[in-house]
Amino acid sequence: MSRRVVRQSKFRHVFGQAGKAEQTYEDIRVSKVTWDSSFCAVNPKFLAIIVEAGGGGAFIVLPLAKTGRVDKNHPTVNGHTAPVLDIDWCPHNDSVIASASEDTTIMVWQIPDYTPVRNITEPIVTLEGHSKRVGILSWHPTARNVLLSAGGDNVIIIWNVGTGEMLLSLDDMHPDVIHSVCWNANGSLLSTTCKDKTLRVIDPRKGQVVAERARPHEGARPMRAIFTANGKLLSTGFSRMSERQLALWDLNNFEEPMALQEMDTSNGVLLPFYDPDSSIVYLCGKGDSSIRYFEITDEPPFVHYLNTFSSKEPQRGMGFMPKRGLDVSKCEIARFYKLHERKCEPVIMTVPRKSDLFQDDLYPDTPGPEPALEADEWLAGQDADPVLISLRDGYVPPKSRELRVTKRNILDVRPPAGPRRSQSASDTSFSQQTLEALLEEIKSLRERVQAQEERITALENMLCEFVEDTD
Repeated sequence: MSRRVVRQSKFRHVFGQAGKAEQTYEDIRVSKVTWDSSFCAVNPKFLAIIVEAGGGGAFIVLPLAKTGRVDKNHPTVNGHTAPVLDIDWCPHNDSVIASASEDTTIMVWQIPDYTPVRNITEPIVTLEGHSKRVGILSWHPTARNVLLSAGGDNVIIIWNVGTGEMLLSLDDMHPDVIHSVCWNANGSLLSTTCKDKTLRVIDPRKGQVVAERARPHEGARPMRAIFTANGKLLSTGFSRMSERQLALWDLNNFEEPMALQEMDTSNGVLLPFYDPDSSIVYLCGKGDSSIRYFEITDEPPFVHYLNTFSSKEPQRGMGFMPKRGLDVSKCEIARFYKLHERKCEPVIMTVPRKSDLFQDDLYPDTPGPEPALEADEWLAGQDADPVLISLRDGYVPPKSRELRVTKRNILDVRPPAGPRRSQSASDTSFSQQTLEALLEEIKSLRERVQAQEERITALENMLCEFVEDTD
């Protein structure tokens, strides 16, 4: 008789648990916008959630410790003129968050450590360059102040938030709507999925598609793709029979997946959240009431199903805490913030251990809040791995640092000092693009001023009528 050998793994017994009632955030009007983003972003200091807002777009920011019922008059962050579609915290400054909206702009905000009395309406910087709604945001993992945005105009733009300028524009690579964008571990490559059913790996600085795979999943519903720690790709999608799938790909051999897992039949897009320290991927479907998780290893069959956390309520969105925000004393290896219709509850993933000592094997050094590169260094071709920190003594967030935006004179198109990057087609027409962008912005501002003046005139007329009626 052959004995079945059980696979050895310290993560075989990971289990999920919903937070207690006193750990939840109640009475939050979560956005009802039909967009496949997570609607929630979290870091060791703050929880941000996109909310319903009349006459524009807004999100709410709560200190992590401020659990319980949220006052209906709690200040929001609302500078957008149309619904907010995506938000993302800066990995190198826990007080800075970016928001993208249907109004075609990206706004970057500095959140104060105290709870403000009034709504926050003035962003540090507004980034304008997309011609249609902006639905995807992602900060560079290792370079300071580098932010990526992708819009309904099928364009990916990479910005230097510190100067408010566009660094790179990838505008001829996607023939249709972009569904997801993800940086690799050191920010040298991007993976994208698109409505044309193609999975692409792009070198943004060269403006080249390094590898691509048409129809990695046969189904018509949107795909998602993320990089693993060792440079492989994980994609989620649908089979021809609408079964949801998880596939692992090797960039050097895009013909066949290294592994393919089929799950269930459902139309909710699976949002993958990957932890590089434990090499576990968590799959959360919008509208699902469960989180499935798998371990990715270097030996066949490469993708190993671990378990499923199930609850009664479906999720409207999901926030994923960075590793440095976890409680190492409780052997917590992941924490999610699950959005319901009117509340947000934490879901905690732990590995049970008898010892109270620090568990080295669960907590290798993890990316900290210090950037490894400046924006100009990255643009000039440098790459660097994230600066790692130890969690042995727990993580203490550094004091709030103010993000200072130093706008360059955009009419001065002299080349910057320092190493020159290779000349590309996008560089040669930079001055022309800049002037066109300026003219477009002036036109847009004039239209807004005109609309405001018309509104003021209408209100004055209403006031006059009211005074006449009362007389």
